[in-house]
Amino acid sequence: MTAETRKSKPAPARPAPQPTMTAYADDIYGWAMEQAAALRAGDLSVLDRENLAEEIESLGRSEFNRLVSFYALVQLHMLKWVHQPSHRCASWAISISTHRKHVSLTIADNPSLKSRLNEAFERAYLQARHDAIRETGLSPKTFPVDCPFTREDAMSRPFHCE
Repeated sequence: MTAETRKSKPAPARPAPQPTMTAYADDIYGWAMEQAAALRAGDLSVLDRENLAEEIESLGRSEFNRLVSFYALVQLHMLKWVHQPSHRCASWAISISTHRKHVSLTIADNPSLKSRLNEAFERAYLQARHDAIRETGLSPKTFPVDCPFTREDAMSRPFHCE
């Protein structure tokens, strides 16, 4: 074989080295960016399926918890409104209105949460009652153990300062 013949032959193709993927436990941000890039590229072989599935489920749970948090803020200010009439103020009415809007937007953005509205509302009351006791300094006996409001009432009762 001549030198010229050797030059014209292409070298055998070597597989491209696989990039080292960041471990989930070492750097969740780096891991997430790499997982997203692999998904977009269609490189499913490098996906960390178990942790990816857990993160997707966690995202869903965080939307539910966000709904619970907004309901809790509505209920907290309703409890304070009912049990501290001498302290009623515009900021409580504004908070109720604002967090009602957040509830509505969260449900609009996540329609499948509709099946869990009652559960979210009941969970929220546990937090609202705890916060009302802490913030008002009133006896825990002041606040009923079970939520005194319906979900519909919490989302529609008018609140105006005199």
